[in-house]
Amino acid sequence: MSSIRIFLLAALDETGPMHGHQLRLLAEQEHVALWTDITVGSLYGAIKRLAAEELIEEVRVERAGAYPQRQVWAITDEGREALGGLRLRALRDIVIKPDPFDIAVTRVDPDHLDDLAAIITARTTSLKATLEEWVAHAAAIDRYLSVSERLVMKHRADRLRTEISWHEELLAALPEIIDDQRERRAQ
Repeated sequence: MSSIRIFLLAALDETGPMHGHQLRLLAEQEHVALWTDITVGSLYGAIKRLAAEELIEEVRVERAGAYPQRQVWAITDEGREALGGLRLRALRDIVIKPDPFDIAVTRVDPDHLDDLAAIITARTTSLKATLEEWVAHAAAIDRYLSVSERLVMKHRADRLRTEISWHEELLAALPEIIDDQRERRAQ
């Protein structure tokens, strides 16, 4: 599932024709890099791919003053149809990505078992700081958010709280994990 495709197609569908720089400014204004997997720098490549697939089309070229020439893009009928399917799939599909930490903690270096407590504590501290920053950011922009955007911001905070809780559980189980690893190594 590609969030960037939904963002670009929806922006053109809702706002009308725009050039790439306008789409980039919209992404920055909506802070999409903070709450999606979209990087603002990847927008231009995605625009080219959508154009190659005929989901968007160039409607004109603009040049304002000394600014560079800019292609203005509009969504096509095929793009609207694709957007409908992308939205539906994104709403239906559940995406929980694996964390490489999970494999690392199950395949820990036996010579560094005593380092685990410090590593997990540092991760937990980092997660708490991230949560604190996220909550502060959400509060700072709250007046600009729609109801659904506010809930998306809360969703991210709730996921961070769950990660913190799991790390605290892992830290509590660490003596048992270390004993188990040492027993397995001795066999």
